[in-house]
Amino acid sequence: MSKLLKELNALKYSYVARQPIFDSERNAVAYELLFRDGPKNTFPDVEAELATSRLLSDQFLSVHYKSLGKKRGYVNFPQQSLINQIPALFPSNSIVVEILEDCEPSDELLTAIKELYKKGYTLALDDFVPSPGWLRFLPFISIIKFDIRTVPIGKAAFFMTKLKKSKIQFLAEKVENYEEFKQAKEVGFTLFQGYFFAKPEVIQQRAIEPSLLTVVQLCKEIANEDINYAEIERLVSTDLSLSYKLLRYVNSSSMISSEIKSFKQALVYLGEDRLKKFVSLVAVSNTNEGKPNSLYTLSISRARFCELLARKSNGKIDGSLAFLTGMFSLLDSLLDQTLETIMDSIPVDHSIKAALLEGSGELGKAIQLVRAFERANWEEVIKLRNNLGIPEDHIADCYHQAQTWAQDLIDL
Repeated sequence: MSKLLKELNALKYSYVARQPIFDSERNAVAYELLFRDGPKNTFPDVEAELATSRLLSDQFLSVHYKSLGKKRGYVNFPQQSLINQIPALFPSNSIVVEILEDCEPSDELLTAIKELYKKGYTLALDDFVPSPGWLRFLPFISIIKFDIRTVPIGKAAFFMTKLKKSKIQFLAEKVENYEEFKQAKEVGFTLFQGYFFAKPEVIQQRAIEPSLLTVVQLCKEIANEDINYAEIERLVSTDLSLSYKLLRYVNSSSMISSEIKSFKQALVYLGEDRLKKFVSLVAVSNTNEGKPNSLYTLSISRARFCELLARKSNGKIDGSLAFLTGMFSLLDSLLDQTLETIMDSIPVDHSIKAALLEGSGELGKAIQLVRAFERANWEEVIKLRNNLGIPEDHIADCYHQAQTWAQDLIDL
């Protein structure tokens, strides 16, 4: 019964605003999916990368067909998520990849767009404002969206005539009355979106949230040079949310020829790189939406810093316990609860609890050293370093390695 209650408590609501996209005959042909963090139909004050991660996790790793039916979902992707090929985690026949208007038309982005194009993804330029920098991207673009409040229909039409021989479709956004719809259709727009047709509709559904402890343990496992797939399989199989999301994610891929029914099959299919991306996506989307992404990044960089220090301690400190100590050191800030309450609610080693609550033991010294280094309290750093027997020239190196590792994990 207690296990069932825990699983039920993990069920929260997820929200997405779904605005239909129409063709010239006013038939709904797709939906733009807009992230929301509550029933109010407004975009929340969260970072773009986190909003995209949450939306993808809630809609495409969960029961997204309830909100999409058989239609495609248009999804906004910020620059870094495109460069990291995050759209490739999802079936090409389910999404239209929208390249946000604030993306820079760099060489790195062009390479990423070409790769997605080769994989069969439909690519759209969102809120497009014509400029020379985007010309080399056009051969890989299927849809260009003009916000007719920003780029008037007449100005958009001038650009569209230059691309008459291309296969690009043009979508008029923010169409607010019949006259605008009629005018846009006359100049060559074939797709339409706006309040004249329908306002965004908020869809509320149950969101299955993974256990924070399980996500932390998975982050630890994928950090190892030799990934222990048996341990990852064990962790996934004990968490209702991760089990569901993993199997849905793998089975939704167009690359598999038969349904995958076991976690072991799923993990073998994913491979190391895609597994890391999957865990990172789930981890970031599971961050408290009221907290900045930087707080999560700090917690995992602390975890890695503690682990690296443990390796330099001549066996005084267990690296695995050090990792979890660093990771848990910011849980009070992430969850808005006291560390005492959190430590009482999760099954962690007594030495970790003692380190975080009392600052005792070798683990306590390690996390104190990390905090002292972050505050540039060099006198305290020297004292703790000497106590743990860690060579002087290794501290800064461990810190920089931890920072790089954490950022790489976030950027996967």
